[in-house]
Amino acid sequence: MKTLLHYFFLLCFNILLPAVHSQCIKDQQQSLLHLKKILQFDQPSYSTKVISWNSSTDCCSWVGVNCTSNGHVVGLDLSSETISGLIPGSFANFSNLRVLDLSGNSISGPIPGSFANFSNLRELDLSGNNISGIIPGSFANFSNLWKLDLSGNNISGLIPGSFANLSNLRELDLSENSISGPIPGFFADFSNLRILDLSGNNISGTVPEFFANFSKLTSFSLSGCQLNGTFPNEIFQVPTLQTIDLSGNLKLGGSLPEFPMTNGSLQWLILRNTNFSGSLPESISNLKMLSTIDLSGCNFTGSIPSSLFSLPLLSQLNLSHNQFSGELAFSNVSFNLVALDLSFNNLEGQISVSIFNFQGLQSLNLSSNNFNAFPFNGPQQLENLSNIDLSYNSLLSLYNGTDSSYSSFPQIDSLNLAANKLGTIPYFLRNQSTLSSVDLSANHIQGKIPDWIWSSNQLSTLNLSCNQLQGQIPTFLPSAKCLDYSRNNFSSISSNIGDFLTNTLFFSLSSNNLRGVIPASICNASNLQILDLSNNFLSGMIPQCLTAMRDLSVLNLARNNLTGSISNVEVTEDSSLQILDIGGNQLGGKVPKSLAKCIMLEVLNIGNNNITDSFPCLLKNISTFRVLILRSNNFYGGIECLNTNGTWPGLQIIDLAHNNFSGEIQGILWRTWREMMATENENGSLSTIAIGSHTKNPFTSTKGPFAHIKSHPFCTDSTCLPLRYAISHLEYSVSVIVTSKGSEMELVKILSIFTLIDFSSNNFSGPIPKEMGEFKSLRVLNLSRNAFTGEIPSSFGNMQVLESLDLSQNKLSGHIPPQLVKLTYLASLNLSYNQLIGRIPTGYQFSTFLPSSFTGNKGLWGFPLTGFPPPPTVNGSSPNSGHHHEVNWDLIIVEIGFTFGFGVAVGSLLLCKRWSKWYYRAMYNILLKIFPQLEERIGIHRTHVYINQRCTQFSTFPKDLFTRNKGIWGLL
Repeated sequence: MKTLLHYFFLLCFNILLPAVHSQCIKDQQQSLLHLKKILQFDQPSYSTKVISWNSSTDCCSWVGVNCTSNGHVVGLDLSSETISGLIPGSFANFSNLRVLDLSGNSISGPIPGSFANFSNLRELDLSGNNISGIIPGSFANFSNLWKLDLSGNNISGLIPGSFANLSNLRELDLSENSISGPIPGFFADFSNLRILDLSGNNISGTVPEFFANFSKLTSFSLSGCQLNGTFPNEIFQVPTLQTIDLSGNLKLGGSLPEFPMTNGSLQWLILRNTNFSGSLPESISNLKMLSTIDLSGCNFTGSIPSSLFSLPLLSQLNLSHNQFSGELAFSNVSFNLVALDLSFNNLEGQISVSIFNFQGLQSLNLSSNNFNAFPFNGPQQLENLSNIDLSYNSLLSLYNGTDSSYSSFPQIDSLNLAANKLGTIPYFLRNQSTLSSVDLSANHIQGKIPDWIWSSNQLSTLNLSCNQLQGQIPTFLPSAKCLDYSRNNFSSISSNIGDFLTNTLFFSLSSNNLRGVIPASICNASNLQILDLSNNFLSGMIPQCLTAMRDLSVLNLARNNLTGSISNVEVTEDSSLQILDIGGNQLGGKVPKSLAKCIMLEVLNIGNNNITDSFPCLLKNISTFRVLILRSNNFYGGIECLNTNGTWPGLQIIDLAHNNFSGEIQGILWRTWREMMATENENGSLSTIAIGSHTKNPFTSTKGPFAHIKSHPFCTDSTCLPLRYAISHLEYSVSVIVTSKGSEMELVKILSIFTLIDFSSNNFSGPIPKEMGEFKSLRVLNLSRNAFTGEIPSSFGNMQVLESLDLSQNKLSGHIPPQLVKLTYLASLNLSYNQLIGRIPTGYQFSTFLPSSFTGNKGLWGFPLTGFPPPPTVNGSSPNSGHHHEVNWDLIIVEIGFTFGFGVAVGSLLLCKRWSKWYYRAMYNILLKIFPQLEERIGIHRTHVYINQRCTQFSTFPKDLFTRNKGIWGLL
């Protein structure tokens, strides 16, 4: 629509300009030639306009130049000329310009102030460049401007007040910049606007109601901003509107209004990822021109109106990630519907056979609902359907007849039935000759894989993971590129398996019951990029040819019974290896020197083996390193490497626990791990390893990571997710086992928010480097069971996201730094069995820790240890004596309060005569109430005598005055 309007304006402009019959003015031609000379080009050979300018021809005939009848240049179209650098000031020589188009270049720097000369400008297009800075105030001179397009740049700041003069604007596009602030109130004067696009900026605040008065508005886009509040419903009902795009404004909400019969121009309604809620009005069917509806990621509820599917021009309908419920009802369906996405709702029941009436349907996504039946034995009318996704439902079975009554989808390419309750492989797959991708993971499929599943010569992706299949791994699919048989009960691998994997890129047999040796024939799969045989019972040695495979990026043999020496592992010079996981075996030897050639290595796990070696300094130059696990081996010596400047800047996990490492740890080691020093907003992620090219993680939804992943009905392990790759861009989830908060945990996704250092159960000594406090993104730190001395660094208080800290069973002394109280994320703390002294800090998380976190420190006291005893003595003197003097302010405050109160009371009696008289009189009255006999003995005439005089007589009173008072005691 924007392009059509652009051509319309150009056509009008060309009609307004009379035909050129005379040559252009000489100085105009000289200015153009000068401009050609000073312009910079990234790729001059791609210039098709400026390159043709020649002094021997009339400049008004040059490509990209328009003139008036008297030879003045009024139009310059220099779009897509690969122009770079700053905008030259010589453009000011063309003060009569009405059209200037510099779009699609590489121009940088600010918009020059010389543009102030263009008072006659009608159209200005600077889109698709690298222009930065703010919009200058000189735009106030463009009072005749019809079109302004500054989209796709790096412009920042507020929308300037100079825009108030642009009352003639018909098209305004400021999209994809860094403009901030609210929508200015003077926009209310832009009543001639036809196109308004502010998307992809930092525009905040509410949407003004005055846009509902723009009677000529056709396109209204505010997507990807930071708008909030309630959207004015009146804008939906602007009769000329063809496009409304408010997507990506998470705090902008409201509900859809009733649409009158007269409002029939709207073609695109996009509210994706906003806070719109409520139900869909039945009157939405009045919008007969609608072709695209995207209401995904909102909070709509209720049922989906059946009339919505009958809109005659509807081609794209996306209602996913809402809270729609009930059953689907299709009536008078649109034949133009191409893509239907109703995934991630609460829809239920059987899917009506009338779905086959969508004759033009190409993509159908009904995943993550509660459907229990799909009519695969329905009529054969979906001839264009190429993609079906019914995953994460409750489908119990599909039609499994053996006659010709089952459906055939002649164009189907991809079928996803993952995470249902199917008991067998659907028989209708037998006749789908065009299928290239099938996902039947996480069902209840048992027995052996039937031979007929291989009938499709196009099948390249097959996911049967998380089922109960058994027997031998099939070998009848030579065309497959991605095969996932993981988490089943397969028991053996054919010795010639590799001969059937000639085209395979991804092959996973993890978590089965495989026994025997790894077939050397796997090395014949020359295109293999990912091989996962982990969590089985494989034995024998690792075939040397495996690590020598040039294109292999992931080799996971972890948690088997493999033996032999890893010293013989050979890696080629041009190795593509990114992940090598051979942990949890019985391998010995030393770290192979050839690993130093793996310049792309990100994950190395050789933990839980019998390896005897020193720290692998040979890996120090691998800058891509993120995960290093050496735990539970026989490594020894120090961990310092020479020339370590810049070593492993992206390191997120290092686990050296349960070895024989020793010596002190120098602070310089820590300064190179910059990923751990980054704040949470700065560090990257290792959620997946992308093979071939780094693509977006397909399992990150628009509402947060893994928001749309549901648990599998059969295979409940969190690693049972559908295939994480496309054919051309393989992705593999990194899975490692670490110890956190005292227990082992498997990380299926190593996210940027998880970082870990585990040096426990070694022989490290000396002080803990204070530089560790710079690890602002560290989540887990375990230095327990070593011989560290000195104090706990107070810099640990800087690790604001630390969740687990274990310094137990060392020789640490001194006080617990009070800075640790500020670690509000700290959920697990163990400082037991050290030589710490003083009072345990209080506040925040420290009030939740058990006594076991502090036991074994004879000098510690305070909560949560039993009671609140005074500081214990050590060898007859206070442990606080010496360099550290701790003051118990709780006791001192009580003593001060008692002393002050006593002094005030006694001082008042001595110094204030009126107060002392009142006090003695009150005391005397109290005594008379207790001992009424006193009044008879003493008499009423003595009531004004001081009480101290009466007190002296008490010793002379006879005992019978006090008898029969059981509560009286004393001289009786």
